[in-house]
Amino acid sequence: MYAPSKPGIPIPDSDGRSIRSVEAGDGIATPGLPVLSPPDAQVGGRLNGSGAVALVHDWLPVYGGAERVLEQMISVFPESSIYSLFDFLPADQRGFLQGKTVQTSFLQRLPFARSKYRCYLPLTPIAIEQFDLSGYDVVISSNYVVAKGVITAPDQLHISYVHSPIRYAWDLQPTYLRQQSVERGVRSLIVRLVLHYMRLFDATSASRVDAFVANSRHVSRRIWKAYRRPSKVIYPPVDTDAFHPYGEKENYYVTVSRLVSYKRVDLIVEAFNRMPDKELIIIGDGPELARIREAAGPNTSVMGYQPFDVVRHYMQRARAFLFAAEEDFGIVAVEAQACGTPVIAYGRGGATETVVHGETGLHFSQQTPECVVAAVEAFENYRSIFRPDRIRAHAERFSIQRFRTEFDRYVNDQYHQFRRNL
Repeated sequence: MYAPSKPGIPIPDSDGRSIRSVEAGDGIATPGLPVLSPPDAQVGGRLNGSGAVALVHDWLPVYGGAERVLEQMISVFPESSIYSLFDFLPADQRGFLQGKTVQTSFLQRLPFARSKYRCYLPLTPIAIEQFDLSGYDVVISSNYVVAKGVITAPDQLHISYVHSPIRYAWDLQPTYLRQQSVERGVRSLIVRLVLHYMRLFDATSASRVDAFVANSRHVSRRIWKAYRRPSKVIYPPVDTDAFHPYGEKENYYVTVSRLVSYKRVDLIVEAFNRMPDKELIIIGDGPELARIREAAGPNTSVMGYQPFDVVRHYMQRARAFLFAAEEDFGIVAVEAQACGTPVIAYGRGGATETVVHGETGLHFSQQTPECVVAAVEAFENYRSIFRPDRIRAHAERFSIQRFRTEFDRYVNDQYHQFRRNL
């Protein structure tokens, strides 16, 4: 792997001290990381029979990270059919479906479903079980809520690509209750009962899956914790071809994020309020936008939503990219690295797999402004070792073609093994 000129870069702690010394390559060489196959295999689905594959997705309100994965599943199996509880995709975001009609559930027709679809969460287990998938050889569920709960026959292979077990119903329930201000009272009791019910369904429906695929080692561990089932890690596709390094870096730092509380953009803002000599640019929209703008100091520019070309422009020229959330994977951090831009990331979750400490960026140990300040200062001290060409090369390990090749090969291998065992 790529060895920086100065090995042993410390991970900044909240008091600026290192909690351990990380040698070059730590993170890439972690046991259990799958070997990524070269993108040389033909992709297109070798399963027998037209229409042999059904793709089941939880819901389709917007084109986001999970939908990028679904898009590439469609490319791998172009004759597949698509099922989803809801389909409210705007007209300008439907292109990735390649003209396919989405088969939806009865929830699609309920009052206010378009704007309040999350309120129907308790009905989703019932709704997902109503899909008739009897005409398919293979069912692939793209799951982060209940998609894996579809009912299949003994002679049908069910593979579930898990973006995450239901985060707010499992280990992140306390955080969810706190963020929604429902920690006490009658509303809290109702929400806790709903989440308990969702956990029961989530755990029970895991037995309906023949093979699990996780989008990161972090999620693979969560699958084992929740379902006691092993899983194959296939990282999500990142459109690395849409990004590329650009000349000299400028003096600003950047973060691009949906402005919601768990993304922790607030602590990045607070950290830069304590570093008035450093410039921060924030790109993104969301319910926290007004609060972030109010908290931002004169050295921080909050740009709100920006089109792709603007996002790429700032990513390419930034001194470093800030990433403070604990994500299951974190596509945007890989996009920044595809621009040759180092990433300063919270060292939990998917960032420990996508950002290589001391080679493509730095990790910090706690979600506090003090830790972010310490990480930025450490980055300034070691900035000269981060080479854009090497950072870019690392990002290419998560490319679209790599995903297509791995996913196509895995599904077909599982299918032929499954058929032999019937």
